[in-house]
Amino acid sequence: MRNILLIGSAWLAIGASAPAPLPVAQPMTASDRAAGAKAHPQLLAEFGGLYEGPQAAYVTRVGQKIAMQSGLANTQSAFTVSLLNSSVSNAFAIPGGYVYVTRELLALMNDEAELASVMGHEVGHVAARHAQQRNNAATKGTLGMILGTVLGAVVAGNDGAKLGQQLAGSLAQRYVLKYSRTQEYQADDLGVSYLGKAGYDPMASSTMLASLAAQTALDAQLQGKGDKTLPEWASTHPDPASRVARAAGRASITAASGKARNREAFLAAIDGVMYDDDPHQGVIDGRSFRHPDLKLAFNAPAGFAMVNSPQAVMISSSAGQAQFTSVAYNGDLRSYVDSVFRAVGGQTALDYGSIATRQVNGITAAYASAGANTQSGPVVVTVYAYELSNNSAFHFVAITPLGSEGAFNTLFESFRRLSPGEVAAIRPKRVSVVTVKAADTVASLAARMAYTDFKIERFRILNALGSGAALKPGQKVKIIVSG
Repeated sequence: MRNILLIGSAWLAIGASAPAPLPVAQPMTASDRAAGAKAHPQLLAEFGGLYEGPQAAYVTRVGQKIAMQSGLANTQSAFTVSLLNSSVSNAFAIPGGYVYVTRELLALMNDEAELASVMGHEVGHVAARHAQQRNNAATKGTLGMILGTVLGAVVAGNDGAKLGQQLAGSLAQRYVLKYSRTQEYQADDLGVSYLGKAGYDPMASSTMLASLAAQTALDAQLQGKGDKTLPEWASTHPDPASRVARAAGRASITAASGKARNREAFLAAIDGVMYDDDPHQGVIDGRSFRHPDLKLAFNAPAGFAMVNSPQAVMISSSAGQAQFTSVAYNGDLRSYVDSVFRAVGGQTALDYGSIATRQVNGITAAYASAGANTQSGPVVVTVYAYELSNNSAFHFVAITPLGSEGAFNTLFESFRRLSPGEVAAIRPKRVSVVTVKAADTVASLAARMAYTDFKIERFRILNALGSGAALKPGQKVKIIVSG
């Protein structure tokens, strides 16, 4: 859920020759501030809200310091920097001085300069006005219009696009689309220049991208998808591996280069930050999703990956996609299923025929399916709803190619209530910064990681330790613990 190195040739070929000139940022306008202020609350809601731990103030200080180098404003207070309570590795910035980073991506970093590099890159996109350079049709309107086709299953025609938007749900509501390669390189270059001007080591951009590339590869292994799966930040900022060498090359010729990495201060600041899922938003563990507050659970089918957000859980593979969420319930489960179909179809009426009811693990369920045409061929849309109380119901919306409707049968059958003991056993994971002792090894410290698989790989990536890197007594490292 969260979330190899290819040596790029561009910078190796041109060496220290004059790079393309960087754009000069224009100060924020009143309309920029108004647009950002309008989007800010929705973005907070989409990404779990603000993380309230002591790390938030630290992230704000670093973010405002690096954003000041952009020329978008002349006071640090003009920038609103938010640490998001999200288990998805992501960072972004929007016009109006709003900069965001998730606690998950924060935990992957290993020093303050890397934190500054990520936020500098995002501010660079804003300073270069990359969002405004996109096609107006792609960026116009509400956040819900953006990435509405994330499931790749959009009914043909304008009305049919709403099917993809509804299925994508909260995960589709990102402010940024994928940037072009040219825009990514330009934001990289701007971010590196901001690092140098702020007194940080510009090489931090390269080391951060290297960690992200390593995490990308591990995420792909964990989900059994080879090299096809990218974490959130990589999906909106593609190809981190091939940018590593290029960022290093840019750093080597950056004027006013600084040296600061501030590793000790950074590790002290992030000690104790929550990692992976917030139990109040539900927890993914392998193929299992459990929500202690709602006291419910289900299992994804074999071969499917899950991604959690405050509003929904996405379950996907090449065989189909599904979303788990809830809408208002009036006590009539058939009416509930009908309302979901209406929301999914929008102005395109989906003919689901009759609604059947049954018991699933002692819970009353109702379900129906409808056919639809997509750009990739005919599909089947299934709504499967469950009544947990007289005023509470939840549902899956699944979309599969015609003839593969059974792909989610085990998912539908797995929905159940959690026992009190199961609820009590769900605890958050946190980053713990420890000092390496003389007898400690990579293996012994990795054994303390709160996981059942890939412990050594997780430990090495979390601490940017290559396969041959050893530990030294007195060195500070991160481990993930439960509780």
